[in-house]
Amino acid sequence: MARRGRTAASGRTDFLANPLPDSCFDLPARLAAKSTPELIAADERRFAAISTSLNRSIAELTARLDDERKAPGGTGQAAMDRDMEVHRLTSRLRTLQRYGIDLCLGRMVDSATGSVAYIGRLGLTDADGEPLLLDWRSPAAEPFFGATLGDPMGLTSRRRYRWTAGRITDYWDESFALGDDSVGDAAALDDQSAFIASLGADRSPRMRDVLGTIAADQDAIIRADSCGALVVDGGPGTGKTVVALHRAAYLRYRDPRLSDRRGGVLVVGPHRPYLAYVADVLPSLGEEGVRTCTLRELVAEGAAAGVERDLSVARLKADARLLAAIEPAVRFYEEPPTTALIVESDWADVELTPADWAIAFEAAEPGMSHNESRAVVWDELLSILVDKHDGEASAEQVRQALRRNDELAAVFGKAWPLLEAADVVGDLFSVPAYLRKCAPWLSPDDVRALQRDEPTAWTVEDVPLLDAARQRIGDPESVRRQHRRETELAAEARRRADVTADLLAANEFDDGEGLMPMLRQWDLQEILIDGGAAIDTLEPDQLAGPFGHIVVDEAQELTDAQWQMLLRRCPSRSFTIVGDRAQATDGMSESWEQRLRRIGLEQVEMATLSINYRTPEEVMAFAEPVIRAAIPDANVPTSIRANGVPVRRGVVAELRDVVDEFLARPGDGIACVIGDPEFGSTERVRSLTPRLAKGLEFDLVVLVRPDDFGDGVSGAADRYVAMTRATRELVILT
Repeated sequence: MARRGRTAASGRTDFLANPLPDSCFDLPARLAAKSTPELIAADERRFAAISTSLNRSIAELTARLDDERKAPGGTGQAAMDRDMEVHRLTSRLRTLQRYGIDLCLGRMVDSATGSVAYIGRLGLTDADGEPLLLDWRSPAAEPFFGATLGDPMGLTSRRRYRWTAGRITDYWDESFALGDDSVGDAAALDDQSAFIASLGADRSPRMRDVLGTIAADQDAIIRADSCGALVVDGGPGTGKTVVALHRAAYLRYRDPRLSDRRGGVLVVGPHRPYLAYVADVLPSLGEEGVRTCTLRELVAEGAAAGVERDLSVARLKADARLLAAIEPAVRFYEEPPTTALIVESDWADVELTPADWAIAFEAAEPGMSHNESRAVVWDELLSILVDKHDGEASAEQVRQALRRNDELAAVFGKAWPLLEAADVVGDLFSVPAYLRKCAPWLSPDDVRALQRDEPTAWTVEDVPLLDAARQRIGDPESVRRQHRRETELAAEARRRADVTADLLAANEFDDGEGLMPMLRQWDLQEILIDGGAAIDTLEPDQLAGPFGHIVVDEAQELTDAQWQMLLRRCPSRSFTIVGDRAQATDGMSESWEQRLRRIGLEQVEMATLSINYRTPEEVMAFAEPVIRAAIPDANVPTSIRANGVPVRRGVVAELRDVVDEFLARPGDGIACVIGDPEFGSTERVRSLTPRLAKGLEFDLVVLVRPDDFGDGVSGAADRYVAMTRATRELVILT
């Protein structure tokens, strides 16, 4: 095996080549029959070759990365290309260092040729370029995940490994040929054995590694193309989150349209506990360029936003029509003055008429943000004034003087002010007349309901409005930085002009030729100024888009207004939409096609997951009637396993005893208490609401007073979600 070492001189982490142990297999005594040479000798030879290749690849990548970092940074596209290459090399090196030979997921045997191919998290070749591992995302690796008894996809058999601390502690062989004993009588010939074994393992605070046990129905969805919107509809435990994350990694690898240069991929999750739970998945797949976030994180104000307590107000803000108020709200600050202005300068006094103002304001280009357009309108206004000047002064001299005209700047600042998105939205919620003007379709009662004493007391429901305003208005800070830079350049121009004048006045030998007369020319004075110096810019908003593809998990929860935030960031309309209508907190009466076409997605394809790999039959039998009573056509999946543990009932006073009993058992699984906000979370016990538990899974789930979750569809959905988080045991306390 390879082991990590650190060189004292450089501080760089290197991999030191060490011989493999006597065996890469560390099977327990009860699996001794699987340790015979005829079953594992070929694997041992392949792992030895993989280890050699890994050490060689890590050494080569480290050297290339050092060379790239030492190379001149360059400018423009060259600098971008260098940074992209450094990122690519770093990402691959980090993945190789994360794993050793356990990069290998398994192997498959071709039925036509008898050749054996090994599948890995990354592709790997030997020194001669011969493949040692096929990247799991490559077309050649597809049969490893997609083969079934009904469709072997050209395979005779498949082997999957279980790795523990870099050694194989179990493996499963699956035969796709009836009567075939080539895989050995001692092997487990059950096409579900790998799944069942993995499902029985303890849960942890992070999603366990599931790449080696991707099921055929999941894999078909993961490998679907990225055109249009693909809806993955599946009930609890069907692996929707697995599909979402692996699909993000697959599309990044397979679709050149989704490279970072063309927008990349964004994964949107329902809440922060979800993102923490899945944090290791994408890096384990060799993908560190996929961005992840929650909806509230798409705007800065979302981090501290609360929840709207008034349901009627929440419904008003969920309606995408309210976003239409942003355009007139901004246009209110883009009205040209209707009175003339006399602008004074050192050379002449000129009149700026209402018609001149109107012409200047029309210079703003469609699609350009308000704050960006401000500079365009200002420049056009100066050009109009320069054209009205006659005299010896150059156009640039007049323009510079006009830029310093405080009265002109003040009038323009009122006519087209620099805006902040938060101020505009805050005014809509605190100035009734402004809201009525911008949203005339609202009733007087609606206008009153949307008003609040503190304009910037943001709620999650305000985030779509803030996002729409930010897009329409633009970033004021970048405009301020550009203005400061222009002011600095203008001051430098004045300083150099003064120096030039002093030189000319002091020169006693000016014969009309040479450098001194040239200094009188304004163009040369401009050249002396470093006008081409880089203007300071803010780091670009990494979540502003556009993205080439967006994956949305728990998509049934999104409001129409929230969908507009994502559509704005994905002009290609390429989406993977993962969810379950039955788990919608506020209910979802429409079909997926109806909902998505209504919000603006025309090309919609459906894929359904109906096998529950996570939740035991005992729990699903208890949960199914709960959701069926509220949503008769709910997509309730079929569980493939039973564990013999019935759902327990008790009283709230037993809560501590139930948790302590779980903690006293062998193992390091995770429990979750849902419905008791006073119960504190610990390392192995989480305390969550039903909504924050969505997308997560736990060995034990304890529901406290589930009847208090609410009535109707919303209450039923919360109870159903909470119950189906359990992978082993469910306890109901009333």
